[in-house]
Amino acid sequence: MTPVEARLLRRIALTGPISVAEYMAACLTDPDGYYSGREPFGAAGDFVTAPEISQMFGELLGAFVLDRWHADGRPEAVDLVELGPGRGTLMADALRVAMRDPGFAAASRVVLVDASPRLRAIQEAALAPLHPRLLWRDGVPDERPIYLLANEFFDALPIRQFVRRGGKWFERTIGRDGDRLVFGLSPFPAPLKADAPEGAMREVRPAADAAAREIAAIIARHGKGAALIVDYGYDRPGDGDTLQAVRRHAYADILADPGEADLSAHVDFSALATAARIEGVSVHGPVGQGPFLLALGLLARAGQLGAGASAEVQARLHADVSRLAGEGPGEMGALFKVLAVTANPTIPPGFDVVGRHAG
Repeated sequence: MTPVEARLLRRIALTGPISVAEYMAACLTDPDGYYSGREPFGAAGDFVTAPEISQMFGELLGAFVLDRWHADGRPEAVDLVELGPGRGTLMADALRVAMRDPGFAAASRVVLVDASPRLRAIQEAALAPLHPRLLWRDGVPDERPIYLLANEFFDALPIRQFVRRGGKWFERTIGRDGDRLVFGLSPFPAPLKADAPEGAMREVRPAADAAAREIAAIIARHGKGAALIVDYGYDRPGDGDTLQAVRRHAYADILADPGEADLSAHVDFSALATAARIEGVSVHGPVGQGPFLLALGLLARAGQLGAGASAEVQARLHADVSRLAGEGPGEMGALFKVLAVTANPTIPPGFDVVGRHAG
C-alpha cells in the first residue's frame, strides 16, 4: 500500500467518498504523490513528451514566441513563461532560438511555474547558462506582458466526472471497500444541465477553464502577449471517460498504487477557447500538432540538422518528424492539438491550417 493510498483510505473513512478531482489532486500533488519524487520524463520514466523526442519542437515554439513579440511591437519588458516546465528541456530549446534576437534577450525574463523544489534545481542547472534572469513562481505572473508555453500541462489538471442515471446526472466518486479504493456514484443528483443517453459520462474541467481564463485576463490587461497551449485532447465537446493512468510507458489501473502513476485526462479545447474568449482576447485553433509544426518549418529545420550528417542521424530525424507530426498509431500529429491566445487579432503562424486540419 502506498502512503497516498493509506492517507486516502483514512480520509474516506472519516469524511466519506471523494470526487475524481480530489483523487487526482492527491495522487499527483500529495507530499508523497507522483510529482514529489518520481522522475516521470523520458525513456527511463513513465512517458516521453514532444520536447524529449526532438529539439525541433522547442525551437519552433521559440520561433513562434519571437514572431508574436515582434507582432506586438517588441515590448521592452516581458515574461517568457512556461507552465509545468519539467526538466527545462522545452524552455532550453526555445531559448536557443529566442535569445538570438538581442532585443528579446534584453526585454525578457524567464518565469517557470513549478512547485517542485527538486525540479526547480534541475531547471536552474539547465537554463542558467542560457538566460541571466530566471524566476520561479507558483502561479502565472501578471506584472508584465506574458508569452506563455504550456505543453502537456492542462491534461494533468483535476477533472470531475458525472454519469447519467434515470435522466439525472450523478458525480462519480472514489470510496472504499475494506482496504480497497473503488469507484462509486454520489447519491445526490448534480445540477448539470446537459442531455445525454442513459449511462453517458461527462467530464468537467473547472481547474483548466479557470487557468485558461486567468491567462487570457493577463494578456487582455496588458494588450500584448500570447499563450500557446499544446496537449492531447479533442476540439469539440463530447461524452466519454478519458481519465487514464500511465506507468512505465503503459496504461495502468487508475486506482492501483495511488501516487505511483501519472494521472491525466484529455483536454477539452473548446472549453478552453470559450473560457479565454470571455476576457476579450483572440483565440486561434485548435489545430493539429502536425499541421502546426509543419507550417512553422519542421521539415526545413530537420533538413538543416541533417545536412551532411550520417545516415543514422538522418534516419533518426526522419523518425522524429514522423513521431511529432504524423497521424498514425503512436504518432502525435493528430491526437495533440495546439491553441493560441493572443492580444493581437492577426492569425499567428501555424493557424491558417485550422479549416483543414483541426482534427
